[in-house]
Amino acid sequence: MFTGIVEDLGEVEAVEHLGDFARVHVRSATITEDAKPGDSIAVNGVCLTVTTVLAQGFTADVMGETLARSSLAGIAPGTRVNLERSVRMADRLGGHLVQGHVDGTGAVISRDPQAHWEVVRVSLPDSLARYVVHKGSIAIDGVSLTVSALDATWFEVSLIPETLKRTTLGFRQPGELVNLEVDVMAKYVEKLLGGAQ
Repeated sequence: MFTGIVEDLGEVEAVEHLGDFARVHVRSATITEDAKPGDSIAVNGVCLTVTTVLAQGFTADVMGETLARSSLAGIAPGTRVNLERSVRMADRLGGHLVQGHVDGTGAVISRDPQAHWEVVRVSLPDSLARYVVHKGSIAIDGVSLTVSALDATWFEVSLIPETLKRTTLGFRQPGELVNLEVDVMAKYVEKLLGGAQ
């Protein structure tokens, strides 16, 4: 479980394609201070398991299902990624409950810089639209954000300078894919009420 508060902006050092999965090498001294094999780390919002701890980073295996459902399929050496360690029960929950189980991808449609923030519009897959509400929570590349505007095929978030500086959302350009995770509570409510699955 994660909070959607990014701890570090890491960098992919290598990607090994090994048949139906890939092994990713990520550089980040901050995230691996206390890491050990088996720990969970969110990489652009995708919960991955540490397989090896390196001097300045870690490796993780990414299964075919994850590659098919997330933007991790397109990462390459040099790609910057949002990183967050799993939350401890004693930690503050600064964002919202984020599982690291990506529901799909959207594309950045536009960026609209304002005086003190930037509005980013992202396409909204039809399969996820019912879970997204105005002023509700959504995770984009693992970043906990509030939906500031919403339409049938897109939603917007307003990003403060700190988010722009500390996460990949500061440089994602129109056309680039981002990972989306809707608020899990909406899915539980739907199931309890007998809705679609």
